[in-house]
Amino acid sequence: AARIIYSKRDEFASRRPIDVIAANRPIIIMDEPQKMGGAVTQAALKKFHPLFTLNYSATHAKQHDLVYVLDALDAFNKRLVKKIEVKGFEVKNLRGTDHYLFLESIVLSSDKAPRARLEFEIMQGTGPKRKMHICSVEDNLYEMSGHMEQYRGYTISDIDPERRLVTFTNGENIEIGEVQGDVSERDMRRIQIRETIESHFQKEEQLFDQGIKTLSLFFIDEVARYRVYGDDGEELLGEYGQFFEQEYLDVLNEHLTLEQTPYQEYLRKFCADPHLAHRGYFSIDKKTGRSVDSEVKRGAEFSDDISAYDLILKNKERLLSFDEPTRFIFSHSALREGWDNPNVFQICTLKHSDSQTAKRQEVGRGLRLCVDQSGGRMDTTVCGDAVHDINKLTVIASESYAGFVSDLQRDIKKDLYDRPTKASIEYFAGKSVKVDGQPVTLTDRQARTIYQYLVRNAYIDTDDAVTQDYRDAVSNGTLAPLPGELKPMEAGIHQLVQAIFDESVFKQMIEDAGTPKVLENPLNGDNFAKFRPMWDCINHKYAYRVTALDSSELIRRSITSIDAELHVTELKYVTTVGQQQATMDQYALERGETFESTRSETKTLQRSAIGQIPYDLIGKIAAGTMLTRKTVASILSGIRLDKFYGFKNNPEEFITKAIRLIENVKSDLVVDGVEYHEIEGCYEDEIFESKKAPQNFEKAFRAKKHIQDYVFTDGLADKSVERRFAEDLDKAQEVCVYAKLPRAYQIPTPVGNYSPDWAVMFHKGSVRHIYFLAETKGSLEAEDLRPIEAAKIACAKKLFNEMSASKVRYDAVTNYQSLLDRIQDIP
Repeated sequence: AARIIYSKRDEFASRRPIDVIAANRPIIIMDEPQKMGGAVTQAALKKFHPLFTLNYSATHAKQHDLVYVLDALDAFNKRLVKKIEVKGFEVKNLRGTDHYLFLESIVLSSDKAPRARLEFEIMQGTGPKRKMHICSVEDNLYEMSGHMEQYRGYTISDIDPERRLVTFTNGENIEIGEVQGDVSERDMRRIQIRETIESHFQKEEQLFDQGIKTLSLFFIDEVARYRVYGDDGEELLGEYGQFFEQEYLDVLNEHLTLEQTPYQEYLRKFCADPHLAHRGYFSIDKKTGRSVDSEVKRGAEFSDDISAYDLILKNKERLLSFDEPTRFIFSHSALREGWDNPNVFQICTLKHSDSQTAKRQEVGRGLRLCVDQSGGRMDTTVCGDAVHDINKLTVIASESYAGFVSDLQRDIKKDLYDRPTKASIEYFAGKSVKVDGQPVTLTDRQARTIYQYLVRNAYIDTDDAVTQDYRDAVSNGTLAPLPGELKPMEAGIHQLVQAIFDESVFKQMIEDAGTPKVLENPLNGDNFAKFRPMWDCINHKYAYRVTALDSSELIRRSITSIDAELHVTELKYVTTVGQQQATMDQYALERGETFESTRSETKTLQRSAIGQIPYDLIGKIAAGTMLTRKTVASILSGIRLDKFYGFKNNPEEFITKAIRLIENVKSDLVVDGVEYHEIEGCYEDEIFESKKAPQNFEKAFRAKKHIQDYVFTDGLADKSVERRFAEDLDKAQEVCVYAKLPRAYQIPTPVGNYSPDWAVMFHKGSVRHIYFLAETKGSLEAEDLRPIEAAKIACAKKLFNEMSASKVRYDAVTNYQSLLDRIQDIP
């Protein structure tokens, strides 16, 4: 009949044995007794005359005989801690060049080729400034930078997500997380801060709807980097604080959208002020009231930062509430030991770390499994096998990924206790393996059957150690089959055997956060089998040719269009006149207020005022429209003089707008004369099996009649034309199966390749045409469609409705009901 007494270290000093010895055998549990005064604590414990003492800790200062151990590997395998992913950075200078280049990530999406998030310098009026851009293949950094010479030759030739590499036409390449060129430590710290904020927002958006608040923790090497004091003692932002607020606003603006979702409302209401988003927790000098580094010797003259202490350490419930705007915490080293918060999802080390122990302790601050708003732990009982999809700690390191992970793994291995080295019956009994995605615990009888299988095939020796024969069989793929009853759990059993000798499990514990993460959306076999007859009708490839263009009609229509629609603005400038003030004093001089403006005037910029820059007007328009100079000259000579004078006032705008108007006319005429012919080759089934970025799955539509389990639609998730169309198709009784066609499926047209949106197959007899290709548009009014867009739709109609001998029909529709109406109208 023992009574349990729990004691915090600040309470223990005031207790006496008589206070707690009220039962025959009291059990005293103390919070971190090794930090409660060392020898003083041990002396105090002896007064209780304990039968024995048990120590529990993650990092014992002195090793004792073990009663139970749960090391880092066991905790990970049992899904009791978060999974770690690391963002590392590596600085490389190419042959002493001074250009700056940083590859943050490779962007994957469902409907576009891979793109690269590159940061490089852009020439602006005030000088070069580093900016982040999302770039595609054939993008020219020299042109994008404002013709900065250091980027000449840097045109993207390939973006490879598998190798995590971007290659340029000059032969240079850059890997994810690599920084090239003129890079200072300030640059690296800014990159780390931005990457932490970016990772925070990505996770926050994923976890918000599950009621989980996301926190990020920064470790810095000097308080003054985050907080400084002015002459009057007021707190000011240090360098890192300034970096944070600047980058926070940039990343916030990237993630704000017009969607009226709870998360977007949360961002606008609670997270718009960068100053409220972060707090610093440091030691405080009581005499000055100022923050100091944690290495400063502490005594009566030092205390904790009370305001931050109350929030960060004392009132954890408030910190984990969505009503509290603080989401980023800066600390020197006060939080490195003895503090953690289950909802820390990012840890950024803004300092040099040459201590493996410190590195492991810092990572440990964020390993606890997170909780939701009600305090519920997001463990395997709640999340099942998805526990590590939710619980993932991102470490933004101050070194390369390989270097950080190598040191961290070495540190973890050093503190691991003895692992199983024998494939004994006891080793297998009670272990969990997966069967059809569900965990199954091995019974004693199954453990004996596994053991007999290993002995029978000489996969273990007389000491129950795994033999080389087993290793060779694994490498060659020649493992003997398991007995029938164990067949469903074969993969899990062999994983258990290999875990005895294979240290690759450490690689599973730590991921590279820079690797583009994709999920597959495979074909639904049953639905695709239904879709096969229609797919065989539409998977052909086509070529087109255009009959002779009526030049006279092109010229006539172009003249009419330019006369009616060409409006060129005049270049203007503003002059402001100012004069010195009648009287001046020292303060006005210091404030720069010695002059005042008296009047301003807006004037038209005359042609002579900007210089006689020669323009090949006919040549420019001919190149832009791919027409002959003779045809362009005929168009320009036929337009009204007042329209032609627009060239004098603003030549660049005149040329740009004239090209667009002529192209619109040309697209109409070209469609009239296009002819299609089927050519050799067809589209393979694999074009539907593209990989998707994981965040897209959250907004995808889970379908029943689609050829894949998920449908990815454009626009706002639940309000777009495409989303409503997909939902209606899935519910319609007359629809047999349908497909959202990938961008890889294209119809060539004279104005560019075109990809229809949908392929719909109806039940035979339910409608007049069982195969239908559709384009979904919010409006089909002529003024709402761009001319080139309308021309592509017209070409598709010509191909499928006029020339194709198949059962397929095509049209553009606004919703499912208009699709049914179109079917009835087609003869």
